[in-house]
Amino acid sequence: MRRYLTILTVLMILSVTGASSGFAQTEEFKMANKFYEDKDYESAIRMYQSILNNGQESANIYFNLGNAYFKAGDLGHAILYYMKARRLAPGDEDVLFNLEFAKQYSRVQMQGVQLNPVRSFFIDLVDTYQLKHLAWLSSIFFILLVIGLTLRYGFSFNNSPVRLLMVVSLLLLVFSGGLTTFKYREDYLTQRAVIIAEESPVFTGASEQSEIELRGAPGLIVKILDESGEFLNVLFENKRRGWIRKEYVALI
Repeated sequence: MRRYLTILTVLMILSVTGASSGFAQTEEFKMANKFYEDKDYESAIRMYQSILNNGQESANIYFNLGNAYFKAGDLGHAILYYMKARRLAPGDEDVLFNLEFAKQYSRVQMQGVQLNPVRSFFIDLVDTYQLKHLAWLSSIFFILLVIGLTLRYGFSFNNSPVRLLMVVSLLLLVFSGGLTTFKYREDYLTQRAVIIAEESPVFTGASEQSEIELRGAPGLIVKILDESGEFLNVLFENKRRGWIRKEYVALI
């Protein structure tokens, strides 16, 4: 994969890149990249958004859109689209680098407290893999298990290699199946959002008459727990929670 990231002194210059995907560069995409290279970030953003609105989706588009928003000074949307790019290309080094780099610019830093080391362990295992890859791996182990069962009970092979194949395939199937389920829950069943508003008070209740629990900042990632009217109950990375207006966040 080609990289277009360069370093100017201690800061990163974000450039249009090709994050890992099979997206074919259309004329619109090339034009958006040209706008970006010419430092016309607003036009680049409009063009990338137009491509997405036409039903095309790829890590490339999300990544370049995140770069354009970052250069335009919109940290919230930059992190939003880096997160979308990471979902499609979880192991892409450019995406991960830019995401972590952009997070450093948030005026509120959330130091995550890992209350469950087992969950942290599984997150580390699956974080750089796409869901489909884990599903394929589970399918391979399932096929191996079926082969072992067929040899054992269909052809009456009861030697040690066949028994070993059955046991190992079963154990790996259970493990990979668990990882696949965990990945699906983390990426698709757990709803997350990014704060995009410059001013985003977080209240103790689903009303602006409630006390302010904390003040959010653009780029902070939250987990959505519940909703009530125009408010969302969200959990921050440092485990603090509260209610925030829906228009202050964008779903990942």
